[in-house]
Parts: sequence; C-alpha cells; structure tokens
Amino acid sequence: MEKKSVIDWIALILVIIGGLNWGLVGLFKFDLVATIFGSIAIVQKIVYILVGIAAIYMIYYATKK
Repeated sequence: MEKKSVIDWIALILVIIGGLNWGLVGLFKFDLVATIFGSIAIVQKIVYILVGIAAIYMIYYATKK
C-alpha cells in the first residue's frame, strides 16, 4: 500500500467535510459552512471551491496506479 502524502490527506479531509455538509443540507437544510463563516460570502465560496478541487483530486487519486 502506498503512503499518503500531505496533499492526499488534505484532499480526503476536504471531501469528507463537503460530504458531511451536503448530508446536513439534504437532511436538515442546515449549511454548516454558511453557519461557521456567517455572512462572509467570499470565504464560503473559497471553501466550496477547495472542496470541489479536492473532489477532482480524489478522482485522480482513486484512479492512479
């Protein structure tokens, strides 16, 4: 088994956070990211972009040999 790099771990954590946030939105209409960062829309947008990039990276990670 290959050792995970720091980037691998960061991407994994961001994808888990994103998945949990979407689960909360779907079940309870509760957006954890919006709750944490309040009205700071640019920070929310950055978090969502980072989660999306992490998801793309995890697709690469899952398919690399």
